[in-house]
Amino acid sequence: MPAAKTPTLPWRETPLLESSALSRAAGCRVLLKLENLQPSGSFKSRGVGNYLLSQLAKAVQASGGDQDVPLHFYASSGGNAGLAAVHAARSLNRPCTVVVPLSTKPLMIAKLRTAGAADVVQVGASWKECDHHLRTEIVAKDPTGVYVPPFDHEDIWEGNSTLATEIYQQMPHGTRPPAAVVCSVGGGGLFSGVQIGLERVGWQDVPVLALETEGAASLAASLKANQLVTLPAITSQATSLGATRVAARAFEEAKKPNVRSVVLSDAEAAMGCWRLADDERMLVEMACGINVALCYDGKLEAVLGRKIEQHEAVVIVLCGGSNVTLEMLNTWRQEFGAIEKVLPSKDVPSTQTAPT
Repeated sequence: MPAAKTPTLPWRETPLLESSALSRAAGCRVLLKLENLQPSGSFKSRGVGNYLLSQLAKAVQASGGDQDVPLHFYASSGGNAGLAAVHAARSLNRPCTVVVPLSTKPLMIAKLRTAGAADVVQVGASWKECDHHLRTEIVAKDPTGVYVPPFDHEDIWEGNSTLATEIYQQMPHGTRPPAAVVCSVGGGGLFSGVQIGLERVGWQDVPVLALETEGAASLAASLKANQLVTLPAITSQATSLGATRVAARAFEEAKKPNVRSVVLSDAEAAMGCWRLADDERMLVEMACGINVALCYDGKLEAVLGRKIEQHEAVVIVLCGGSNVTLEMLNTWRQEFGAIEKVLPSKDVPSTQTAPT
């Protein structure tokens, strides 16, 4: 009897590289964990990919070992989670249909179709509405259907924890552990995974800076109220952070002593995007740019509450994001360019190309 095939991992190990420009701006060594190089363009490939692997393994076991057991994955997302589901499903030779809100831009719909989505269905005015439609009208009526949650599941957290394991293995000699790990928070899937992974490698005391934007700060609101809070609406332009309620696991992880909750403005998140493009030639969404913004104007030291020495290393999870174009970047420069006037001058490329 032939041995069972080992499925290909739907994500890849990504580099951990130092940014000279961000290091100069922050006054310490800034290492970028390049999750923008994942197959889907964001860290979502890890968590969503691991969830699909787990569901496939369960289906194969339930079928008595049939490696070709039929499965159809279904994701409700107007952005990166849906794109990650499509890429992961394709790597596992299974179809994936994505249901998105009516507000989803043609750019993302085109990317979903190009990635190989079996279908892209537009329903509802919000993610909540399209998710409800997916569960009740599509998955419930497909005997081969498997629902893919965007962030709130232990298999997703476990997949995202591999990011921290890689950081542990990749840290340059003499800089272990890092002075801090910076990651953005939407629903909390990435943040929860990072916390789980750091604890697994014995780095549970490493400060984790959990970044949100004003108007999408459901974690910060929950911590302030000491209970889970549901925001009435998302008003931030960083729509990838647009979870009105953070996962319960993320809320519990955020109460641990190593976590600092940080909320910055859309203007700062946008600035992080155009400065990263100028300094490192990388194009990312606002939900990723907010992490970069922490390197400027002394914000990193202010959040940590201490002086950071030049030899210390801070890891920024460059979570990526596919819903961004050069046109969007230029629009952000025009709308938020005034923020550059309050920043100290640094001899890096972005200060030469900054809006005036």
